[in-house]
Amino acid sequence: MHPLITQNHIDTYQRDGVVLITGLLADWVDALREGVATNMATPGPYAAENLHDGEVGRFFDDYCNWNRIAPFEDAARHSPAAEVAADLMGSQTCQLFHDHVLVKEPGTSKPTPWHQDSPYYFVEGEQTVSFWSPLDPVRAASLRCVKGSHQWPKAVLPTRWLSETDFYPDEQDFMPVPDPDAEGMEIVEYEMEPGDAVAFHYRILHGARGNEATERRRAFSLRLLGDDARYVERPGPTSPPFPGHGMVAGQKLREDWFPVVYAR
Repeated sequence: MHPLITQNHIDTYQRDGVVLITGLLADWVDALREGVATNMATPGPYAAENLHDGEVGRFFDDYCNWNRIAPFEDAARHSPAAEVAADLMGSQTCQLFHDHVLVKEPGTSKPTPWHQDSPYYFVEGEQTVSFWSPLDPVRAASLRCVKGSHQWPKAVLPTRWLSETDFYPDEQDFMPVPDPDAEGMEIVEYEMEPGDAVAFHYRILHGARGNEATERRRAFSLRLLGDDARYVERPGPTSPPFPGHGMVAGQKLREDWFPVVYAR
């Protein structure tokens, strides 16, 4: 077990699907800030601006840039994140799925919509973990997770954040996006320092508050997989799409595209 965590972290993660890991990427904050600046200056093909015309602020996100932005790859391969993920998942290995950057400039009131990550992805498994790590102090513009939602019997229908359209139209195998505040669900959120990380299962329902503060909120995420993760077919194009991957249902993700970053 990595010294950053205890058995209580693991037990909490397995039960609730979410846990705070203090200082997970603390030694990588400066480099990741440089990486985010590079990402915003030279966005990748999946970069998005998530505000409508007339909305105040800026909400930028981009993903799948680890193989062109060195600090992202370094954090995935050499920070404690991969080993801690393996500990939380109870896995012998940890495989990198992708990275994700989210930036909310000051005065960006728009929240990140409630969603589960898993329905957007072409991978399923019990052994999954996302790390959401702020690169600025977080007091109010926080990530919010619905405790235990990784155990819901039905997944939440994924939607497009800007157009608010369904990702898989007319699909009956998903439940509508709930309103956790109105429905009285148990939501956890944390005040965080740069380099702390929220670990959450791909099936955890989560969102984030807008940024009404005077400082920007930059967050870096790693999406990681364990031993039991397998490729699955979805009823439409996935996000990220990874065109031309050539995998078939039930197959482990190909390691030349999704490298193993930790093995016991």
